[in-house]
Amino acid sequence: MAPTAPRSSDPRATASDADHRLTVELAEEAGQMLLALREELSGSAPSVLKREGDRRSHELLMARLAAGAPEDGVLSEEGRDSTERLSTLRTWIVDPLDGTREYGEVPRSDWAVHVALVSGGRPIAGAVALPAQGVTLSTADPSPAPGRVPEVPRVIVSRSRPPRIALAVAESLGAELVELGSAGAKVGAVVLGRAEVYAHAGGQYEWDSCAPVAVASAAGLHTSRIDGSPLVYNAPDPWLPDLLVCHPGLADRVLAVTRR
Repeated sequence: MAPTAPRSSDPRATASDADHRLTVELAEEAGQMLLALREELSGSAPSVLKREGDRRSHELLMARLAAGAPEDGVLSEEGRDSTERLSTLRTWIVDPLDGTREYGEVPRSDWAVHVALVSGGRPIAGAVALPAQGVTLSTADPSPAPGRVPEVPRVIVSRSRPPRIALAVAESLGAELVELGSAGAKVGAVVLGRAEVYAHAGGQYEWDSCAPVAVASAAGLHTSRIDGSPLVYNAPDPWLPDLLVCHPGLADRVLAVTRR
């Protein structure tokens, strides 16, 4: 059974309009900095671009959160984790540069910046900036609900290592495969109606999926573990074994495969 997190009646456990806006501001500010960094380091080795992108985006987000939300906890891919976040009512979970490899391979656009706010184990606000695509998905301005399921659904897989579970889902649905890089870009494609299913069973960290799940849920998509149980965030161990984001009209059919 999936772990559950305590709920709170404290009004701070729900997101304000300012919280939703802040996720957008932070994701977009970091995204614009990363685009400028690509120009600044044009011609540098990909390893240099990736290292500097991770570092500078993390530092920017940490400075902004320290100033704008000093009482909240923080969990960042690039930061040192602390158990202090487990005792705060609200925790920011961020991925300063999701898809570092893709970012270093100029001019690829399938990388992202994730900013989410969590309370009671669930994301209550979030934004995913896709800077190289000129798009930001957020709970401040949720994307439209998905339309009808297309005759031939599309299942997202990684470019380099398509997971067996996604291939099994695609075979069951008679679906096409869509190759993309970062987790944010993958979930973003489902939110934008460019694909219908993203199923991942190879394990990720909370920062890989928290903000994407926030924006997907706000857009009316199905989000869960691959057994259908809820996704719980801000756990002591930030490792998440699996994830499913899909068109709600396909959820039962996909889960029939992923639950096996």
